[in-house]
Amino acid sequence: MIAEEGWVLLTGGRDAGVMAAASQGAKSAQGLTIGILPTADSTQISAAIDLPILTGLGSARNWINVLSSQGIIACGMGAGTASEVALALKAGRRVVLLNSSPESKNFFQQLAPEKVEIADTPEDAIRIVKTDLNLQR
Repeated sequence: MIAEEGWVLLTGGRDAGVMAAASQGAKSAQGLTIGILPTADSTQISAAIDLPILTGLGSARNWINVLSSQGIIACGMGAGTASEVALALKAGRRVVLLNSSPESKNFFQQLAPEKVEIADTPEDAIRIVKTDLNLQR
């Protein structure tokens, strides 16, 4: 859906989980995909990444992901995603939580209620990002 909007998809770039699924979806819609990888090792790059950026920074690459993004949609909630959401909020960015647990939603909304939006569907997430950023196709 991000590619269908004409937007560039930026993920963690690895061939795992949501990163891989989002990249594959964007590629199937002829979108441009960028992967900011935590290592200097190219063996874990998703085949759907057009522009891999090997950082060797480990989790510090999460700052790059956050600061390089105009719209931030967090899908699910693992430790890496939680760190990116926290960094985004610290940087004053708005975040859309999609498919997050009630505990995650409550936690992040308590940290920055004016910066956290909840989406129940991918369509909702795209609509929220478009509204927040006033992005139109």
